[in-house]
This record gives sequence, C-alpha cells and structure tokens, in this order.
Amino acid sequence: MINVSVLGYGTVGSGVVEVLDTNRDSINKRAGNEINVKYVLDLRDFPGTPIQEKVVHDFSVIVNDPDVQIIVETMGGVHPAYEFVKEALEKGKSVCTSNKELVAKYGAELLEIARKKKVNFLFEASVGGGIPIIRPLNQSLTADEIEEITGILNGTTNYILTKMTDEGSAFEEVLKDAQEKGYAERNPEADVEGYDACRKIAILTSLAYGMQVDYEDIYTEGITKITDIDIKYAKAIGASIKIFGTSKKVGNKVYAMVTPMMIDRNNPLYNVNDVFNGIFVRGNLLGDVMFYGKGAGKLPTASAVVADVVDAAKHLGTNIMTIWSSKKLELASFDEASNKFFVRLSGDKNSLFEQVKNEFGDVKEVTAGVDSEYAFITDVMTESEFKEASQKFDNMVSRIRVGF
Repeated sequence: MINVSVLGYGTVGSGVVEVLDTNRDSINKRAGNEINVKYVLDLRDFPGTPIQEKVVHDFSVIVNDPDVQIIVETMGGVHPAYEFVKEALEKGKSVCTSNKELVAKYGAELLEIARKKKVNFLFEASVGGGIPIIRPLNQSLTADEIEEITGILNGTTNYILTKMTDEGSAFEEVLKDAQEKGYAERNPEADVEGYDACRKIAILTSLAYGMQVDYEDIYTEGITKITDIDIKYAKAIGASIKIFGTSKKVGNKVYAMVTPMMIDRNNPLYNVNDVFNGIFVRGNLLGDVMFYGKGAGKLPTASAVVADVVDAAKHLGTNIMTIWSSKKLELASFDEASNKFFVRLSGDKNSLFEQVKNEFGDVKEVTAGVDSEYAFITDVMTESEFKEASQKFDNMVSRIRVGF
C-alpha cells in the first residue's frame, strides 16, 4: 500500500480524492500498488462526510509520518505551500502539485531537492489543467530542440473572447457572465490581465530550455482593452482574437510574452474556443505538434494530478530527471521582438493616409463599416519601431499584434 496525503480540500484537492475513488481499480493496476489517501490537510472540518475521519489541521502530522510516501499539494498560492513542499521533499516524500505560482517561482529549487533525495517533484497539472504537456516536454520531445511554444493557456480569457466573438458582446458584459458561471473569479485580475498565462509560459519556457525563466521578466498584456469593435474588424477579415503565451527561439535569443493576437484560419489555434486550451509546440526535427483539451476544471485538473501520483508511485526511490537549472535564462529584449500590428485610428482616411504611410510604410487597410475610423495592418516591424511610430498619433484607438 502507498499512502498519499492531500494538502488542501478545495476544488482540485477534493477532485483528486474523487478521481482516486472513482477509478480506484484501474489506478491501482497502473501504479502496481494500492493507493490510499491517509490524510487530508485543511483548516476546515467536513462533518457528515466520509473524508472527515482523514482530516488533520497540522502539517507536522503528515510530514513526520513515515508511512506517508506521496504528498499532493493543491492549496494554491506560494506560502505556506513552498515551505510545506520543501520540507516534504527534504524528508524523502515525493510531491505532486497543481500550483503554477509555486512551480514558476521555485520549480528549479524544488526539483534539485527532489533529485538529491531520490524522490520526485511532479507538476503536470500546473499548466493546461488536464492536458498532458509537462511530461511530453520532459520525456517525449527530448530528441528535439524546441523552437517555439505558443498556447492558449487560460480558459477564462478564451471563454470571454469566444463569447465576444460569437455574440458581439462587450468585455464587461461577458466577464460578468463568466463570473456567474464560475469560469471567472470574483477578482478576475490574474486571468484577464494575463498573469495566470504568464506563469504558465514561464514554466514551459524553463522546461523547454532547461534554465530558470522568471515570470516577472516576461512582457504581459491582458484582454481588458479588447473591445467588441476590435472583434468586428477581426471578423470582417476572417480572423479571430486570442490571448497567447508565447516563447520563441530566434537564433541564439529566446523571446517570451503574453499578448492578445489576431490570427486567421491557417493558425492551428484558431478553432480552440470556449474554456478549452490549446498548446502548439514546434521542434527543429519533429516539426509541429498540438495539445488540446480542457485547461481547467475540477476533474480534468485532478486527473492530471493523479497521473503524477501514479508516476510517483511507480518510481519510489528513483528520481525522474527533469532538466531545469536554477541558472537564469536571460530573455531577449521585448523591444526587439517583431510582429505585424492591427491599428485603429480615429479620423478620416483621406486626412490620415500620408501620415500613416510616412510612419508605418505600406499598410493593408481593414474595413468593417465603422464610421470615422481608419484601420490597417502594418508590415512586420519591431516593438520599438512600432512604439516610435505610434507616438506620432494621439488618435490611436486600438492596436493588436497580428499573427498572419
């Protein structure tokens, strides 16, 4: 019997217990042993439920119990999750987590402790919910050099942009709907400002290149400035607006960013809608691969956590090597990144045409029946070049990067 303890009995933690119970026979068969939940750590009690007899309020009970071999951390946040996970690893217990904040900030350190103690720190559920992406990057794609990772990494923002596209609704209206349906938190800042996606692309980039990428260094822009009029223009040219987390290797430089992008039907992520996530990976030999599925939710995320539990159970006493050094990867300056840009200016085309041509060169005009605006797509230019040109216009209504 392998004893597991779950830290935090919220949405994901209770889902882990549910998955282990529902699929008990097949999970035990795959693990080669019986998986037993011995403790659940939570500040609350759950009277009248079967889980109550396993509930403890003191982490020391769990970490000092020699019979506990695997700990599942689903508390969220950095503290005290970091302190609990670090102590568990140092005492020879493997840890499986869904905590993207923890992994993004301390992943390299915790992996090194796990290596030294011959245990495992596994975090498949920290990116993409139920989508397998961490394990493929760490094991299946190791023969390739990763040239690009681009993903729709946040189901809440993808749901909002999908609803805005399908219904022509304003951002604030759709956000309220998402909150009512439980897709968005009461305070949705981490999602709509891109912070959630930023931590996830930091993790993926760290794994892809084997060095620490600090999420604070990644240029991050959310969707709060995307309007129904922007959506109208995109639809007029057969395009869609998504928010991407992207890391890309160009020569010897690695660029990373989180930004809304206007894409067309040729992009493999074009049809990733609603609360689904999609992650596109390009290798130098394999070429393009795509991972798609529900990126959030109780059971999809819990399923990914349990997959890690099975992996940890199969590798007791053996460390699964993950190359992620604490040495910092210096990202290339965002100012040097190149894109096309969709631009909306208020005013008449005839009065703006010459100035636009002087500052942006030849552009592709975009029309969508919007009065008193001149909209266009620039040619490829660097972020710094665009910034310099755009400063000449005090009538810029909107600008969105273009991926086609």
